[in-house]
Amino acid sequence: MQNFFTVALPLLATVTTNAASLPFVNYKMQGPPPPVPGQAPFSIIKEFDLVDEKKTAIREVALPKPKEKRLICKGCNEHENATLAFFQERGIKDRNALATIMGNIRQESTFVPNICEGGSRTSWSNCGGGYGLIQWTSANRYYGLGDFAKKYGGSPSSLHTQLRYLTNEVQWQQIEDRMKTPGKSINRYMDYAYSWIGWGHHGARTSYAHDYASRLITVEV
Repeated sequence: MQNFFTVALPLLATVTTNAASLPFVNYKMQGPPPPVPGQAPFSIIKEFDLVDEKKTAIREVALPKPKEKRLICKGCNEHENATLAFFQERGIKDRNALATIMGNIRQESTFVPNICEGGSRTSWSNCGGGYGLIQWTSANRYYGLGDFAKKYGGSPSSLHTQLRYLTNEVQWQQIEDRMKTPGKSINRYMDYAYSWIGWGHHGARTSYAHDYASRLITVEV
């Protein structure tokens, strides 16, 4: 029994050594594998068998995901913040650009996806035009929403389906790169938004955009 502890203690000390200083001598693996593109790097932990030092097990532990900065809307509801997050995921980072998008959607629908022109809440099939987040009115855009939902799954009356449809429309795709370009004023982004939505009545959308810009705060997530 005395001889067993004399051999085991040095091995125990090896187990507690951090991953960066683990010896790789006499093992087939001479170092941690290179990172795979698109995957989080791993810390390699080698676990030793104290009875048979030739038997080892390798356990991969994902490193903590680095934090990133995002904008959230102070005092906004769930649909507003979900919309804000959606457009940031698409690469729009400028505060004024995001506020302009938000201001336009607020003017059109107050972020109620199942709203029909005039204010009634109903399903897409019962509206007939002027429906949803940006009040799709013309026949090709209104029925395009229904076709999109049928093809890709989801309800044409849901927020998520409408956001996906919105960014697949040619009207949006023609301005997306401009909305991704930072450093412009709300008025300039509003010019781009006109060709996207094509409003007949400007309303308070610019005032709403300035209000959103004042409420967007940066957080780490």
